[in-house]
Amino acid sequence: LKVQKLQLRSAAFTDGSSSPCSVTAPEFNSLGILITYIIVFVLSILGNSVVVYVVCSMKKGRSSTDIYLMHMAMADILFSITLPFWGVDAQSGWIFGNFLCKVLSGFQEASVYSGVFLLACISVDRHFAIVRATRVVSSHHLMVKVVCFVVWVVAGMLSLPVIIQKQSIDTIDLGRTICYENITGESSQHWRVGIRVMRHTMGFFLPLVVMAVCYGWTLVTLSHTRNQQKHKAIRVILAVVFAFVLCWLPYNITVLIDTLLQGGTIKEGSCETRYRVELVLDVTRVLAFMHCAVNPVLYAFIGQKFRNQLLSALYRHGVISSRLRMALRKGSVNSTGSTRSRLTSATM
Repeated sequence: LKVQKLQLRSAAFTDGSSSPCSVTAPEFNSLGILITYIIVFVLSILGNSVVVYVVCSMKKGRSSTDIYLMHMAMADILFSITLPFWGVDAQSGWIFGNFLCKVLSGFQEASVYSGVFLLACISVDRHFAIVRATRVVSSHHLMVKVVCFVVWVVAGMLSLPVIIQKQSIDTIDLGRTICYENITGESSQHWRVGIRVMRHTMGFFLPLVVMAVCYGWTLVTLSHTRNQQKHKAIRVILAVVFAFVLCWLPYNITVLIDTLLQGGTIKEGSCETRYRVELVLDVTRVLAFMHCAVNPVLYAFIGQKFRNQLLSALYRHGVISSRLRMALRKGSVNSTGSTRSRLTSATM
């Protein structure tokens, strides 16, 4: 997924002469990628597992947003499972066979789609809860679970093209095996560009527009009210959305530029341009992949309800004493009663 793709593509581009670009192009540190992915994998598995446990252990006060965030944590766990494999791929090439190439690529694709779709669902849910002051009814949680199920099904369907096309390919000029889209024929490049456009339209830009509209409307409404509970109810979610955009926007913009270059919309110019784009792709990809470990940190530092629920779970299992639990809870900004109110229960 990393240097191999860079080298494979580079041979097809020229610098204006009749000679193709060198397959030995400047590369991002492959060992650094491997180490970074393993660290992110460990942090993500631990952090998101805690999030899933905390939400599942809520005996009462579980909100629709809590359910969405739990499914987001599950998507991040699924994504992080693939990271060690991509790290080894960057260092030594693809050594895990054709089956895992397809399965792990599908896991990665489905987790990215489901994560961004769930963020969009949260933005719509918060819009109705805050802007339209929709009451939470008993049937609402069932509807949220149905929405989450639909999100996972749609994410799985959108990942099918990747599962079908990804293959373990032995390359002669690179001297290593790669996990890459095996699209052949005269229109192969058009198919590859088309799949990219669908992926980044459906999996990033369109949900981002939904989030921008919903949260923009919500913030305008909040600016006209002095209800501090409503302000606190949106704080964690906005932090989660900001972290998502910060991590994934640079990669998606770089991929868009790369897609325009491959499609001929933007003139390639020289091999040096190709090398720079591929290097930026590697750097921004690492940043994007690190996102799967970010959300639990945000919940711990910003989410009052999450901290209280986590302390309660640790106390029940004898990890912390009652005195320490109360001391940590007193250090929180909100009281226990306020965090269990209808409005603040809308966030982690």
